[in-house]
This record gives sequence, structure tokens and C-alpha cells, in this order.
Amino acid sequence: MSKQKAKGTSAETAVVKFLKENGFPYAERRALTGNYDKGDITGCGPLVFEVKNHAKLDLAGWVKELIVEMENADVKTGCVVAKKRGTTHPGDWYAILPFGLFVALLKEAQY
Repeated sequence: MSKQKAKGTSAETAVVKFLKENGFPYAERRALTGNYDKGDITGCGPLVFEVKNHAKLDLAGWVKELIVEMENADVKTGCVVAKKRGTTHPGDWYAILPFGLFVALLKEAQY
């Protein structure tokens, strides 16, 4: 396994563990599906999670990838989970999503 793939696997595993510890018992890493990728994590309802563990941020590229994966999975909500440098706990990492999706989540939560 390449060093980059190992970093990604480690981050995805940490996110799954965090989700399970926080009320999502069915969270699991999704098998690779090639061109029709549906995100990195499944088992949390109609959501797409795309997990990133990179030294440099690429917000625009990551969100573009997220939108494609949401379309592939036929869901309306998702986020990029980006590992924060110098941290190991996913609760300290970044959740990145288009502002429109964030507002839709607020409305659905009846804020």
C-alpha cells in the first residue's frame, strides 16, 4: 500500500470510529467503486462523507468531488472531512460543505 493510500485509510478509519462513538453505529468505510465513487463512508443515512488527509488544502477541488459523489449516491447532503494538521482526533478536523447545503441542514433541523 502506498504511503498516501495508507494516510487516507488511517483517516477514514478514524472518522468511522468517531461516528460510531457519536451515535452512528452503522458507519463503515465504503468499498472503492471507480468512476462512480459514492464517497468514503457509508452507513449514516443519506449522506456522503469524503475524507481527506493532505498537507495542502484544495477546498474547491474537494467540494467539486463531493458534489459528484453526492450525485452518484443520489443524496442531497454530504461534507468533506479534512484532517487538521497536528491533530489526531476527528472531532477537531474540518467539515467542509457548500454554504447552501449548510443552510439546508439548518432548515431541516428547524433553526
